[in-house]
Amino acid sequence: MEGDGSDSLVTIKNIERELICPACKELFTHPLILPCQHSICHKCVKELLLMLDDSFNDVGSDNSNQSSPRLRFPSPSVDKIDRISRPGWKRNSLTPRTTTFPCPGCEHDVDLGERGINGLFRNFTLETIVERYRQAARAATAIMCDLCKPPPQESTKSCMDCSASYCNECFKIYHPWGTVKAQHEYVGPTTNFRPKILMCPEHETERINMYCELCKRPVCHLCKLGGNHSNHRVTTMSSAYKTLKEKLSKDIDYLIGKESQVKSQISELNLLMKETECNGERAKEEAITHFEKLFEVLEERKSSVLKAIDASKKLRLDKFQTQMEEYQGLLENNGLVGYAQEVLKETDQSCFVQTAKQLHLRIQKATESLKSFRPAAQTSFEDYVVNTSKQTELLGELSFFSSGIDVPEINEEQSKVYNNALINWHHPEKDKADSYVLEYRKINKDEEMLSWNEVEVCGTSKVISDLESNVNYAFRVRAYKGSICSPCSRELILHTPPAPVFSFLFDEKCGYNNEHLLLNLKRDRVESRAGFNLLLAAERIQVGYYTSLDYIIGDVGITKGKHFWAFRVEPYSYMVKVGVASSDKLQEWLRSPRDAVSPRYEQDSGHDSGSEDTCFDSSQPFTLVTIGMKKFFIPKSPTSSNEPENRVLPMPTSIGVFLDYDKGKVGFYDMDHMKCLYERQVDCSHTMYPAFALMGSGGIQLEESITAKYLEYQENM
Repeated sequence: MEGDGSDSLVTIKNIERELICPACKELFTHPLILPCQHSICHKCVKELLLMLDDSFNDVGSDNSNQSSPRLRFPSPSVDKIDRISRPGWKRNSLTPRTTTFPCPGCEHDVDLGERGINGLFRNFTLETIVERYRQAARAATAIMCDLCKPPPQESTKSCMDCSASYCNECFKIYHPWGTVKAQHEYVGPTTNFRPKILMCPEHETERINMYCELCKRPVCHLCKLGGNHSNHRVTTMSSAYKTLKEKLSKDIDYLIGKESQVKSQISELNLLMKETECNGERAKEEAITHFEKLFEVLEERKSSVLKAIDASKKLRLDKFQTQMEEYQGLLENNGLVGYAQEVLKETDQSCFVQTAKQLHLRIQKATESLKSFRPAAQTSFEDYVVNTSKQTELLGELSFFSSGIDVPEINEEQSKVYNNALINWHHPEKDKADSYVLEYRKINKDEEMLSWNEVEVCGTSKVISDLESNVNYAFRVRAYKGSICSPCSRELILHTPPAPVFSFLFDEKCGYNNEHLLLNLKRDRVESRAGFNLLLAAERIQVGYYTSLDYIIGDVGITKGKHFWAFRVEPYSYMVKVGVASSDKLQEWLRSPRDAVSPRYEQDSGHDSGSEDTCFDSSQPFTLVTIGMKKFFIPKSPTSSNEPENRVLPMPTSIGVFLDYDKGKVGFYDMDHMKCLYERQVDCSHTMYPAFALMGSGGIQLEESITAKYLEYQENM
């Protein structure tokens, strides 16, 4: 018996790697079975969903931080603007909670459906094995009786119906003979109590009695009759139990029967590991030798170049020195002038003429050089600048002699950066890789080379989070096929937004005109249909009048911090105005007569009516720019001398708005190049809201946040 117990202890300790949660890397605690059949701790599933839900709904990266400056305020209704604008008012998120996340075991997306965690089965079998492992690991630790008076006695059995452990005396007291409790099921001492009957998570009062062969999960009869499994092929639980147990037993017997073969293959793997170690060290030595040869060539060229520069420098300095000495001789009592002054003292005419002739020529030459001063040499070393651009590019592509796998290419059109970075790449089908490694690093303003961050990817796209704001990042990717690695792709440079991304939806309550504007169910797209009612009433129209703008705002306000959001204006749009507005200005807009919001009287409309020049204020409680007819119109300023043509730019594919609430500044960006097109001051003394207005045909689509759902796996491509 002792020998059997020892064997059991050794066996249970040897399976520890199978009892570790892939998320927290600790022993499973209340494991749940995911749709992909991998297990994960209950708390880990909740943490993953909360983390993804925060990244999707958060106004910034630190939504969970109570000290975050980004507070979420609801948009105001006409009669409640003053009340809800007070600091401290928050709203619950209107965005549905995330139910899709990547499984930590296989990295494939799993969808928990409408019931979320409540729709998952608890893996009681795995939980029991983990408990047995814990007990084996702490064999000397006894389980004490739960009902004893202090001090408690060591328990001898556990009741599965009562979910408690008892010593012999307490068990007799609480399970008297001849009562219902005497029929309870009891086992040896344990801390793992599981229900005797497995209940359906979708129909909580129904027990599990069937097995869906399509979904590979237990179901109840209601699931089959009218639930999600009504059209699926099911079998009885006893039949599924018998079939799966026979298959598992057969497979285990096969593996046990091949034990000698497994041991032989383990020995072979050990030899291969040693051989790989030796070959890897040899490859490193060869690589070092090749690089040392390159260093030698570079040192030789460096020495040659420096010698040439030094020789040219010495020659030029010698020329300058000679010229300087000649000019110093022109000074009084120095050199040539001093000598000439002494010659003038000669009184003998013959001797004077004999010496003065040559001296006069020298004086004339010095006089001419003084009139037209020219340096004896050039100071510039432009001809000695070493051009290493081509060599640098070649060294950047330096790789192994023949990798046997083509270089993947990053798709610049499908790669973008918003709240996160989405990087897409493609690879020739004939060289389809087993996996890829995406590398990225921050590029400092002084172009300091920082180390690369690496992420292993199964598919051909990846979402990178936790990037800093207003920074350039370089991305590149390489492919792996077996043990072969391809060279890195060309680098893609992306510039992150100037501030954390602000999350909001269109508000269908505050000022929303459902006769003129059409809002989709997700509330992230609005279209203008203002002309339809006008056409229906066309026979009653006798005179022309200005059509008003239809306003719509975001459902979340801003009271502090820096924020950035982006959107797309449909190319067919006639006139769209976008920007920010304060809560007090919204109240004025929504209660004022129609002509007050006519484009002729709109201060920032972009129309050349003349009114905006006289009414322009450097710090207004709102800022709106005009977009329309595939153009972006920069508002006029009384201090600007630009002509209207200078204020008209091509409409960007995607437009970003950057609001610095604390500094009272708003900027409008071209998202494709992350370039600021227009910036000005704005009065931020009240709660600020993203504001939009449409006239005529038009449409606005809010940019969708980049989340893990962008990930595409090979089997889905």
